[in-house]
Amino acid sequence: MHDLVIRGGLVVDGTGAVPRQADVAVDGGRITSVGEVSEPGRREVDAAGMLVTPGFVDIHTHYDGQVTWDALLTPSSLHGVTTVVMGNCGVGFAPVKPEQRDWLISLMEGVEDIPGSVLAEGMTWNWESFPDYLDAIDTPHAIDFAAQLPHGALRTYVMGERGGDHLVRPTNDEIDRMRDLVAEAVEAGALGWSTSRTAVHKTSDGEPTPSLTASREELIGLARGLAKAGAGVVDFISDFMEEPAEMTLVSEIVEAAQRPMSVSIVQSDRAPDKWRELLDGLAEVSAQQDIPITSQIAPRAVGIMLGWELSWHPFMAHPSYSALADLPREERVKQLRRPEVKAALLADRPVTDSDFVSRLSTQFEHVYLLGDPPNYEPGPGDSVAALAERCGVSAVEVAYDAMMAQDGRALLYFPMLNYAGGNLDAVREMLARPDTVPALGDGGAHCGAICDASFPTTLLTHWGRDHRNSESLFPVEWLIKRHTVDTAAVVGLLDRGQVRPGYRADLNVIDFDRLQADHPEVLYDLPTGGRRLMQTATGYVATVVAGEVVFEEGQHTGALPGRLVRGAKTAPEPAVS
Repeated sequence: MHDLVIRGGLVVDGTGAVPRQADVAVDGGRITSVGEVSEPGRREVDAAGMLVTPGFVDIHTHYDGQVTWDALLTPSSLHGVTTVVMGNCGVGFAPVKPEQRDWLISLMEGVEDIPGSVLAEGMTWNWESFPDYLDAIDTPHAIDFAAQLPHGALRTYVMGERGGDHLVRPTNDEIDRMRDLVAEAVEAGALGWSTSRTAVHKTSDGEPTPSLTASREELIGLARGLAKAGAGVVDFISDFMEEPAEMTLVSEIVEAAQRPMSVSIVQSDRAPDKWRELLDGLAEVSAQQDIPITSQIAPRAVGIMLGWELSWHPFMAHPSYSALADLPREERVKQLRRPEVKAALLADRPVTDSDFVSRLSTQFEHVYLLGDPPNYEPGPGDSVAALAERCGVSAVEVAYDAMMAQDGRALLYFPMLNYAGGNLDAVREMLARPDTVPALGDGGAHCGAICDASFPTTLLTHWGRDHRNSESLFPVEWLIKRHTVDTAAVVGLLDRGQVRPGYRADLNVIDFDRLQADHPEVLYDLPTGGRRLMQTATGYVATVVAGEVVFEEGQHTGALPGRLVRGAKTAPEPAVS
């Protein structure tokens, strides 16, 4: 008798091979047979008419704090994800000295929009070194999780208050210390180290992230930490403002590390074609160094959600809104229903020094009704401006009324990145390249603005089934490979991502016809009653981790087989026939 048998499903095995009808048997947390399984299972799942896939591997999340209080790691686990990697963008919480905790919270709050009060209350801080942190979080969870060493925390740990000063460079001894701590972290189980060189990343006080202006010598020093450990990957994000020099720096980092790198790439409205140049440049560096460099890309636009309960909406800079901003939600909605309040807000004009806030308040041709189910590739006719023109009313009134739907909980959608052409054509081109993987969902972060942990679901539904141009669809087996085998390989987790004997029994049973990302909602379930955007999904019949069913139709079963993944994993030996 097997521990688990999934019967009669269409197995999409993660390799890109043509799907085939088969049973899947599981024993001891590993897949033991794929084919016709005659023996019974202690637990059986009827997968007739369903897809049976590997669990998704999400390599770009920010659960560094949430992992200490949330055993389920939602919303990622609700979207078929069975392994998450955190510690991206150079932010995290170890190593840390007691006097540095508040500063690291400020950095995470500013960069990733996770409320500081939530982090301060939710975390136990029973660690100092990075190995201590790994030990502290190594507790049962619903899914597996892995960590990277964040540059911001490392720099301030070694340099103290000087670490946040962009005019100060570390001494040679401090660079050597950082190198040794990188090696120590990787030897303890970190998958690598991450850094950020984008001006977008700031502390909650508006100060740039400390790694923004890190010198070549410092970055080379950290890279040598990976070389010393003989393992790990570099996670890199940059504005590439000085592109030739920055591309040279990338080359020098991977040469010093002799380890792979992943780089975050998105399309910006300001330079809508630059992403191609960057991908080509990274491919050239990879070929020259003979070291893999893979770009993390998003499978849809990176979109801001706008609503009365969220961090952003079109009326936030209107002077007459200031009296409502701090009211409890119910009272605020009650006031917003009053005709005189609505009239005052519609007559107002935004007062702001922020170009971004001004765009949200005035450029309604780029703000869309999200819809239910969400429409992540809206056309020009779906914009607030177009709807206003058809109805013969002002765009601000359409926006106001739209957000008042669902008892004041309805959302608008502002695609911020990857939507320069008003479509996802650039995203499709990015996805099709062999040197990219789908990522950047930021699970656990951007609690009041972005809900992109549903990327795995969109990848399958939009690009495998729903795209309005059938010629733009990809084969489902190829899409599954992209978020399983390919993502796992980027961070060296070669023991998962395939439905084959010997591999970890991390699996999804999916009703593909029903599969859908649900409309996001606002919850107040974080420590201290903190707010976050939550997005569930329909169509995940079962999600299995290490051979145990952890979710059925989106509901947690109570099982917590997930564990901290320490370090890279080798592929299982081929089964002997």
